[in-house]
Amino acid sequence: MTVRVEGPGVDAVDVTAMRARELGKHGVVVGDRVRLVGDTSGRTDSLARIVSIEERTTSLRRTADDTDPTERVVVANADQLVIVTAVTDPEPAYGFLDRCLVAAYAGGLEPLLCMTKTDLGSPQPLLDRYAGLGLDAVHISRETPLDPLLDRLVDRMSVFVGQSGVGKSTLVNRLVPDAFRAVGDVSKIGKGRHTSSSAVLFDLPGGGTVIDTPGIRSFGLAHVTADDVLEAFEEIAEAAVDCPPLCGHTADDPECALDAWAAAGPPARLEQLAALRVLLGAVGQLGPGY
Repeated sequence: MTVRVEGPGVDAVDVTAMRARELGKHGVVVGDRVRLVGDTSGRTDSLARIVSIEERTTSLRRTADDTDPTERVVVANADQLVIVTAVTDPEPAYGFLDRCLVAAYAGGLEPLLCMTKTDLGSPQPLLDRYAGLGLDAVHISRETPLDPLLDRLVDRMSVFVGQSGVGKSTLVNRLVPDAFRAVGDVSKIGKGRHTSSSAVLFDLPGGGTVIDTPGIRSFGLAHVTADDVLEAFEEIAEAAVDCPPLCGHTADDPECALDAWAAAGPPARLEQLAALRVLLGAVGQLGPGY
């Protein structure tokens, strides 16, 4: 695998490295910070060895489905998760978007909703769905400049995720002209062909990095609980302390303390709780659109 060696006053160099046997089953993923021994010059035919993996500050994780106990770290130490969705052609997969947001909050990443093809439809239904979360969002089309998005990417490590056909690879190619990510047309039934196959990190010309991921068709959350999501919302998490054990914090939990918390505050609390419960509905469920 390729590891980038960099530091203050040192030019970055890409080094070919292998994982030490002592690491056992601990895999190295894109974004990991590691310790190397051996030849770190980056010269042709040189080889270094990865001997340890630094503690991860954030992690984007998923399982194959909601019954799979094995979680897989997709990316480590990223600052934000850019969730790319088309507003139409194909229609937004709301369940998938909900799950991406849950994964971001549970993994400590800041979510950013990036809506494409806004020349063909309105982004308002998507904005309405998540109103109350304080979710940052940008909307773009092929004809509009990418400045609003670039402003949010500079000097940060950003992971791009999105289902096939939403224009994610096209977007990465616009951001990083030499990325050459494969791009496929949307089929007649409104679902794009899977065109990317591996997570790859790219440097942005203006500073920062983006990680393009494969077009993921599902996002299992077997490793996530409702409380994992609530931890991203400090005020709500404090109110949830009064909930009974094993409360799912949904509208179907009659003794959930969040109902009283929302009713006792300003109207914005009701909107925030409603939006949060949309996400909590995705935890532990796998149905159509997910």
